[in-house]
Amino acid sequence: MPCSIEGSAGSCGTGCSVMIPELQESIMFSEETRHCNGKDTRRERKGSADIISTVEFNSTGEFLATGDKGGRVVIFQREQENKNQPHRRGEYNVYSTFQSHEPEFDYLKSLEIEEKINKIRWLPQQNAAYFLLSTNDKTVKLWKVSERDKRPEGYNLKDEDGRIRDPCTITSLRVPVLRPMDLMVEATPRRVFSNAHTYHINSISVNSDYETYMSADDLRINLWNLEITNRSFNIVDIKPTNMEELTEVITAAEFHPHNCNTFVYSSSKGTIRLCDMRSSALCDNHSKLFEEPEDPSNRSFFSEIISSISDVKFNHSGRYIMTRDYLTVKVWDLNMENRPIETYQVHDYLRSKLCSLYENDCIFDKFESVWNGSDSVIMTGSYNNFFRMFDRNTKRDVTLEASRENSKPRAILKPRKVCVGGKRRKDEISVDSLDFSKKILHTAWHPSENIIAVAATNNLYIFQDKVN
Repeated sequence: MPCSIEGSAGSCGTGCSVMIPELQESIMFSEETRHCNGKDTRRERKGSADIISTVEFNSTGEFLATGDKGGRVVIFQREQENKNQPHRRGEYNVYSTFQSHEPEFDYLKSLEIEEKINKIRWLPQQNAAYFLLSTNDKTVKLWKVSERDKRPEGYNLKDEDGRIRDPCTITSLRVPVLRPMDLMVEATPRRVFSNAHTYHINSISVNSDYETYMSADDLRINLWNLEITNRSFNIVDIKPTNMEELTEVITAAEFHPHNCNTFVYSSSKGTIRLCDMRSSALCDNHSKLFEEPEDPSNRSFFSEIISSISDVKFNHSGRYIMTRDYLTVKVWDLNMENRPIETYQVHDYLRSKLCSLYENDCIFDKFESVWNGSDSVIMTGSYNNFFRMFDRNTKRDVTLEASRENSKPRAILKPRKVCVGGKRRKDEISVDSLDFSKKILHTAWHPSENIIAVAATNNLYIFQDKVN
């Protein structure tokens, strides 16, 4: 069952292409759709098990992987372009489904370890198979996803049913041959990286050398070799001797896209630290600290909570860093540490609702943000199944809604507006009417095309440029 949401790009007065599209929807993936793979991995599940917890395109954009709270990974493959059906360009179908993690129990600490997939990261393709890393709170796994369309026949020491033959009955030697069979996609765990994190893993990032990756939890960041599972190197440790002195935790971490020695990590205090592994084995002393001074006039009980950074990402060139906190998206220049060069208000109308958002725990939601392929547009999620796009060149922005109720084949998605006060227009929605149980935390952007994936609770929407 394919899904795509199409859009068309306009143009601005300067002649540059406006990357914020007028979006149009055809079909979306629901939790039922994502169950429909040939291998039956279904079981009795709680409703929350189908909530999507991460979304990630591979380096070419041909594949899109999602992870959910039930520990499953679902991979979608893009259809090849068909000249007879141009409207199906860019549609994705279920390619493989497998159970990545199972619930576990730590008997030493009497703690249950959830199977929820926190992050997925693809490795660059080296051969016919595909490799990806997936992690829950404690364990990272390296998966190999491969295709098989032939099977061997004509063994000498066993019959076609697999039973071992009596060597005394073998009177001649046969040369085994490969026979065609129905295409089968297999997912096999090649490495399991465990027992290295005391706290919950929140980030994994593959290094540009493609030999190592790092995993980050609340207080530590570890560096792994992809070939070695029983040993990792601790490169950041912010755990104080006395835990009562703890003032901040690590919230996200990522390697530089080109310099294998450089990485950044963000904290719950709203700071970003740039570290260089050439300076020392333990990068507790950062090379640069990015922090925006707080305006004393805006200080409130919620200031520290809403300043906590939930996501940090380098742009494709590695010159800029994008961070997402509760209310804003900020872009930082690596050469300027004292303030961001760009700040985008995602849902500033919620500032007056912080008290109720604190009471229902929504203020602790961790929103992600993504760059488009040319770094000219930023996308991030919000509540009521809204997601926001910001054009960095034209300074235009748009609010769109990924809604099951509004989904019709290739129906244009109109921009939405939130009314804060005063008289509400017909096409506006009141801030008091927003549904905070519907939230878009996870999004992904195709590495080279205008195709985006939006996870709205247990539904996956894919948007693309409009096909004429």
